[in-house]
Amino acid sequence: MEISGIVSAIFIGIIIGALGRLVLPGRQHTGFLWTVIIGIAAALIGTVIAAALGVADTKGVDWIEWAIQIALAAVGVAAFERVKGRA
Repeated sequence: MEISGIVSAIFIGIIIGALGRLVLPGRQHTGFLWTVIIGIAAALIGTVIAAALGVADTKGVDWIEWAIQIALAAVGVAAFERVKGRA
């Protein structure tokens, strides 16, 4: 992976992580760094899932891919909150 790819992954991770937190009801106590990490993971896994479904590369904006990524980020933040709450 090139440097530009890493920077892009971090930038997309910030956006996906923030959107994932926004779709969850209530207040989350996940820090910025964990939100970015969860967002990056959700973006990467969501891209793989979208590619497997054949919806990763479409003309225009890839809305289905974004929806998958945001849903994964929301699930990731919720799971992190549950695990963090037990500790």
